[in-house]
Amino acid sequence: MEYMVVLSLIVLLMVMGAFAFFKFKKRVVQENLNIEEEQTRLIEDARAKAASLLKEAKLEAKSRLLEMKSDFDSETEETRAELKKEERRLSKKSEKLDNQEEQLAKREQTLQRKESETQKKLESATHKENHYSELLEETKRELEKVSGLTLEEAKELLLKTIEEDVKHEGAKLIKKITSEARENADKEAKKIISTAIQRYAGDYVAERTVSVVHLPGDEMKGRIIGREGRNIRALEAATGIDLIIDDTPEAVILSGFNPVRREIARLSLEKLISDGRIHPARIEDVVQRATEEVDLAIKEAGEQAAFDLGVHGIDPELIKVVGKLKFRTSYAQNVLQHSVEVAFLAGAIAAELNLDFKLAKRMGLLHDIGKAVDYEVDGAHAIIGAKLAKKYGEIDSVVNAIASHHEDQMPETVYDYIVQAADALSGARPGARKESLENYIKRLEDLEKIANSFDGVTNTYAIQAGREIRVITESERISDEDAMILSRNIARQIEENLTFPGQVKVVVIRETRAVEYTRK
Repeated sequence: MEYMVVLSLIVLLMVMGAFAFFKFKKRVVQENLNIEEEQTRLIEDARAKAASLLKEAKLEAKSRLLEMKSDFDSETEETRAELKKEERRLSKKSEKLDNQEEQLAKREQTLQRKESETQKKLESATHKENHYSELLEETKRELEKVSGLTLEEAKELLLKTIEEDVKHEGAKLIKKITSEARENADKEAKKIISTAIQRYAGDYVAERTVSVVHLPGDEMKGRIIGREGRNIRALEAATGIDLIIDDTPEAVILSGFNPVRREIARLSLEKLISDGRIHPARIEDVVQRATEEVDLAIKEAGEQAAFDLGVHGIDPELIKVVGKLKFRTSYAQNVLQHSVEVAFLAGAIAAELNLDFKLAKRMGLLHDIGKAVDYEVDGAHAIIGAKLAKKYGEIDSVVNAIASHHEDQMPETVYDYIVQAADALSGARPGARKESLENYIKRLEDLEKIANSFDGVTNTYAIQAGREIRVITESERISDEDAMILSRNIARQIEENLTFPGQVKVVVIRETRAVEYTRK
């Protein structure tokens, strides 16, 4: 019984296992079928997507191709238009060249015709010239035969006669004009002052380019130089002035064209010597203080000059430029004092002429401001000064008076001549200027040498410190008219060859002595 039960169980288990096996196998088969369907579906999707992408690519390629074709057509049209335009331009140019070639051919024919005509005229003129030359030579021979003189002798005689006549007539005319001018001098005094007073237009040359600082002893020179020259280098670098330390006893020379810097260097060196402490750091401090002192002195000098003259409204920067003239000299004449003096003289002349004397003073004070900076800027000091005045707001009449006071620019108003006259009076008055002994002696010698170079001059004497030269002539060779011409020629020669302040008076003396002795 139990056996049957076990057997039944076994059979049941086998049936259940077979059922499970068949069910599992069916599932596996179903899954394989699903996988195959999925693969088929994926392949179909891939094929569809590929077909779609291919279609899109073809459409995009076709669109791109159409776009490129459109661009190509557009560029082709532009190129064709440009080519047509260039073709038309070349066609016009060709026509123009053809016309020019035709015109040139016509001109060439005209020139050839004119050349032929000119050649004929030249041959005719040459023939006539030869004929006239023969006639002229024949006439000369006849004249020489009749007069008994050769051609050269007749020419020399004629020129000599004409020269003597012209010289005599010219001298008489000059004497007549001079006499008339002297007779009318009193009546035309104001006109002469305002329109005729001129001066020699020469730039001033500053003779003083060095300053001397005296030392308490020669041992101070070593302290100024310093170890390995560091002190002197520091001082030169801070001031921009060269220090010359040589064998001159108890003295140091400061050399430089800038008078303001030279004054700063002089003050600095004097302070260092009196203090005794000389080293680079101390030098910089002392130079800074000296610079401030000099700047203050410049400003005060300019303001004082303007105040003394009653000239107001000048730009403060221009006042400083005027103050710098305190350290500038011309023939040893202080330029600031000279400018103040010119201002007073110009004001006095303007007042006599019933003109604006305040304006004349302003022009006189500012006329030489260019000398304050002429060592820094190239050009004539009158032009430099005019540019400065214009920069700082001075009116045109003042600017022109400055520019024209040495005739670097043509005078335009009566004030320009007044400033010229005042400048000449200030510079030429006795004692206003001085020069070194060597230059003074050389100038006198040059004056006498120029006068002695003229024919008929026996002796020459330069007097009045070279402001007058007296020329003694031979009375037999120089007439009264010749003496007047000689004085003018000597004056012109002096103006061309010499530079001098003021003016030089040339006096030609011709003396005739008659001597007779009594007899018994």
